[in-house]
Amino acid sequence: MVTTTAPTIDARRPARRGRAGHRLRIAGSIAAALLFLFPVLWMISTSLKLPRDIFASPPRWFSTVTLDNYTSYITQADIGPRMLNTVIVATGAGLLSIVAGSMAGYALARLPIRGAGLIGGLILASRGVPPIALAVPMFLVARRFDLTDRHITLILAYCTFLIPYVMWLMRSFFLALPKELEESAMIDGASRLGAFFRIIVPCSLPGLLSTLIFSIILAWEELLFALVLTNREAATIPVAIAGMAADTEQGAMWGPLTAVGTLTVIPVVLFALFVQKWLIKGLAEGATKG
Repeated sequence: MVTTTAPTIDARRPARRGRAGHRLRIAGSIAAALLFLFPVLWMISTSLKLPRDIFASPPRWFSTVTLDNYTSYITQADIGPRMLNTVIVATGAGLLSIVAGSMAGYALARLPIRGAGLIGGLILASRGVPPIALAVPMFLVARRFDLTDRHITLILAYCTFLIPYVMWLMRSFFLALPKELEESAMIDGASRLGAFFRIIVPCSLPGLLSTLIFSIILAWEELLFALVLTNREAATIPVAIAGMAADTEQGAMWGPLTAVGTLTVIPVVLFALFVQKWLIKGLAEGATKG
């Protein structure tokens, strides 16, 4: 009598493959993170170097650590007031664009407007206009009304490219909400505007917060409008960095430049860490609803 045995299958092989794939993904993620973080780490290290060490060959991370780039030139370049200007302008532009853009997005999502999608697409397409094509007319108008070098002028200029972005994003959030929410509120006596602020806004709060965060970050790093519309009183950090890039006959002063760049990045990173819970929640809900 001949007996046959079924071939044995190593049950551990799929588990080993799973662990190997997991380790490979972790290694790839670490490599990608280091690749994207390398310029930031190099900027921070350069800001702590002496001038002779910045162009050392072969390059080295540190020889003598110094804070001269943070203490000497930055105090002379009015970095503090320009940082405050950046906070005021970026926050003001973000809040104003959220108010106007969310109401415009709600109108396109809920009101019986013929061609609402086309109108929204045309408003969004305005983002494709070269900024320099808007900066020059804005400067002429601001100079005509004596509004150059003012915070409010820069805030309104930033809203021209933030509002279409906010409008389009919030329209997708409002479309995902059931119409019965505001219909029930209006049956109970609320107006359309009251239903929007009392019902729709609280339900869309994660989307509003995530859009506000992106708007503030976009306004924080904007250079062209700030360079054209400001002189000194309302100048922002990007303007200060642009001025430092060619401040001497020898060329850019990389030590002070990287020091200012580091100080510019720190508030954005801290802000992103502080609001990451709402940012991730808003992005997740937008991905599942949209």
